Amino acid sequence: MANELVLYAEDLVENPTPRVPVILCLDTSTSMAGDPIMELAKGVALFYESIFDDEIARYSAEIGIVTFGYGGVQRAAEFGPVEREPSLDIQAGGRTPMGEAVCQALDMLEDRKQEYQSAGVDYFQPWLVLMTDSMPNDANPGVIREAIQRIGDLVRQKRLSIFPIGIGLHADMDTLRQFSPKRDPVRLRGLEFRKFFEWLSASVQQVSASTPGRKVPLDEEGIKGWGAV
Repeated sequence: MANELVLYAEDLVENPTPRVPVILCLDTSTSMAGDPIMELAKGVALFYESIFDDEIARYSAEIGIVTFGYGGVQRAAEFGPVEREPSLDIQAGGRTPMGEAVCQALDMLEDRKQEYQSAGVDYFQPWLVLMTDSMPNDANPGVIREAIQRIGDLVRQKRLSIFPIGIGLHADMDTLRQFSPKRDPVRLRGLEFRKFFEWLSASVQQVSASTPGRKVPLDEEGIKGWGAV
């Protein structure tokens, strides 16, 4: 991991392109076992491939991944160029420590933003994608309140965009709504992970082709292909 962090720091020197940091906060708890976890893994792989295939996004998008469930909260992938796609082992198991995972994701974002600033690299407003099929059950209930507060502050300060996605009929949409003061959560249609990550990839590519500080409208119509508010 230490060697990877050194390489990612070197990338900022060798490639000064403004970055689009996207962090995926993914539920891998027991309830995701079977087809959901397999389709999620395929969707994440597709996301990396789609970003890499775009000549502009390939050099600007950076993906970080935090999983919560199997193995507790894990930094499955540190921020870095998509050409260094990590070998992900996404499995289902365990509880749903969503609050701890979101706090970990925000810490990763803050660390990477500091690295951008130290290297003199500009960056777009970070994105956080939160996907879950159930409700949080952190050992410390205060952590979920802390996570909601931190997200809300960043969104209101226009320092973060969050995309809360509910998976299946039992996803706690009320909790997801608390994470998102400006955008309603969306419930994934069935197991349309592939369509979601295709939409996310296209959105990242669109932002990559713009300039930092410029507001880029989301493809709201495209959301209907994979989700429902």
